[in-house]
Amino acid sequence: MRFARSKRALRLKTIDSCFQDLKDSRLMEETYTVDEVSDMLDGLQVLVRGEVEMELINTAHTNVLLLRQLFSQAEKFYLRLQTDISELENRELLEQVAEFEKTDFKANSKVNQESSKPKLAPLNEGGVSELLQKEISRLQEDNGKLKARLRTLESQAMSALDDKSKAERALKDLQKSQGDQQSAIHAQEITNLEGTVAEMQADFEKTLNANVASQKDLQDCLVSAKHDLLRVQEQLSLAEKELEKKFQQTAAYRNMKEILTKKNEQIKDLRKRLQRYSFSIMTITEML
Repeated sequence: MRFARSKRALRLKTIDSCFQDLKDSRLMEETYTVDEVSDMLDGLQVLVRGEVEMELINTAHTNVLLLRQLFSQAEKFYLRLQTDISELENRELLEQVAEFEKTDFKANSKVNQESSKPKLAPLNEGGVSELLQKEISRLQEDNGKLKARLRTLESQAMSALDDKSKAERALKDLQKSQGDQQSAIHAQEITNLEGTVAEMQADFEKTLNANVASQKDLQDCLVSAKHDLLRVQEQLSLAEKELEKKFQQTAAYRNMKEILTKKNEQIKDLRKRLQRYSFSIMTITEML
């Protein structure tokens, strides 16, 4: 307002000088004709019109430059400014501005008022800038917390994977040891059966050489022995299946199976949480 007032006073002085120049240069006679008066007024009109038009154009351009500075500062802090053109013709507000200019811009108190009036703080030292800095600091702090949480979840996931691997190796070792024991038992039984069959074949050969008449009985005994062997093998197969079934029902096998199931569920849950936190971090990063 102080700047506009000085420009307005300067322009009024220019208009006053136009009238004074007309008086000094043209009003030298006591009487003038209508054409002479009309010619003087036309010339004065052109001068006054040019001065007023220049002042209006300069005022509009000055306002544009002022608004450009404000908008440039607002863009740096990502602010959205809105204007209401209808308020520019609000008579009540215009009268308040005029009253403010009359009371606060008097010539005799201009120096005192400039020293006593508080000044607006720059935008980069507080206000919106401070709020934005606080918001950025808060977002950065939240981002750090999310990253720390993500690292914790990753370590937990790695630990769960290690536990799962250990449990799988322990289960394989247990199954292998049980299988080795079963194989040793089966091998021993087969060896015993083979020894029995060999003894029976030897007895059969001796009996055959000693008494041809008892060949039929010996053959029957051999067939019976073979049937016994098949029956024993079938019993061994059933015993093997039964042993495997009992092994699956043992507490160690059930515990291992439950541990693997729990670890798999923990890993699935950790993966879901990792995906959720990764999405949150990406969103915050885009906002920053």
